[in-house]
Amino acid sequence: MLNLTTSAALFERAKTLIPGGVNSPVRAFRSVGGSPVFMQSAHGAWLTDVDGNRYVDFINSWGPMILGHAPQVVLDAVAKALPHSLSFGAPTHREVDMAELIRQMVPSIEKVRLVNSGTEACMSAIRAARGYTGRAKIIKFEGCYHGHGDAFLIAAGSGALTAGEPDSAGVTRGVAQDTLTAPYNDLPAVEALIAANPGEVAALILEPVVGNMGLVAPAEGFLQALRALCTEHGIVLIFDEVMTGFRLAQGGAQELYGITPDMTTLGKIIGGGLPVGAYGGREDIMNCVAPAGKVYQAGTLSGNPMATAAGMAQLRYLHEHRELYTALDASSARLADGTRQIAAELGLNYTVNRVGSMFSLFFTSEPVTNLDDAKKCDTAAFGRYFHAMLERGIYLAPSQFEALFVSTAITDELVEMYLKACRESLVEAHGL
Repeated sequence: MLNLTTSAALFERAKTLIPGGVNSPVRAFRSVGGSPVFMQSAHGAWLTDVDGNRYVDFINSWGPMILGHAPQVVLDAVAKALPHSLSFGAPTHREVDMAELIRQMVPSIEKVRLVNSGTEACMSAIRAARGYTGRAKIIKFEGCYHGHGDAFLIAAGSGALTAGEPDSAGVTRGVAQDTLTAPYNDLPAVEALIAANPGEVAALILEPVVGNMGLVAPAEGFLQALRALCTEHGIVLIFDEVMTGFRLAQGGAQELYGITPDMTTLGKIIGGGLPVGAYGGREDIMNCVAPAGKVYQAGTLSGNPMATAAGMAQLRYLHEHRELYTALDASSARLADGTRQIAAELGLNYTVNRVGSMFSLFFTSEPVTNLDDAKKCDTAAFGRYFHAMLERGIYLAPSQFEALFVSTAITDELVEMYLKACRESLVEAHGL
């Protein structure tokens, strides 16, 4: 058994100071049971907690650490920038350099605005789309997470044509009425929403590859059909690539699937582990943003010199080493295919979805193509599996409904370590 005495004590203390004891809900382990593990340090593929336990990391700060933890190229860039002050509240050359590099790596982005988080990027992109079109409503998909902005915390109503209902206390019905929801991968539902709201939809936003109901890929032709629908009806197509940007390919999911969105939101990898976000797209849309246009958006720490230093170092490395995506795909395929084979050999036949260096093991034998499919999983068994993996030194996302992220620090030996632990943990979780 792991010794987690210090983590447990910290959690008890945290609960008296922080809502739920954590600063982001999924960290609380509520969906898998038990108390969260408090981390002390990380390097490469390894996390070390406050009790000295070590784990191979398959969360990687929920995506940003594509090169593993504390890569020297990023540390050196931050160290070089550090003596020049932590923030200016004025423009810097590195903001211009980063905008230029983002535009070079993601050709659909003609102009870009740096912000401080993926949530802020998505909120701002929606506002820009509304300002550009003069329309109020947006379409989003069940199970796609775009941050905690009010407009995004909407669950589906009783049918595809109804307005959403608030999915969080504090979100007003007024906001909910402007958010229309459809099941992911359900093109007829989208067509019905557009037909029922003619000339009223400003934007359609989605994760082109979903990471927030577990890893779910777009069905064949789904993204292409959405692109055509948005073009036909004058709707701004927004790809939320906060997770997938620079991870699935240098140009993100839009490069992988050959789709050109009107706008893109970014985060995670572009900060190299520090808080950052960005939104960008067509020049005519982005020119609506203040001070060029009338869509107001601002941020005291936007373009922060530490975040841009870390982000530029990581982006440049990815840009100059395209071959790492081939290696990442190969190691991720071994992990996902091995997991699928192990489950089948144990008679479980669980579903494993993978795109590039993101994958999920779903505790259901049925295909998972949308949120309703994901909800069929045996979450109790997943909780037992999670803790069994933790005991064996494998740190997974503490939720059935979160994707795993693979870094370049995962070696062949660590793949084998994961697969051995996976087999033993599935056996333990199911009493086989």
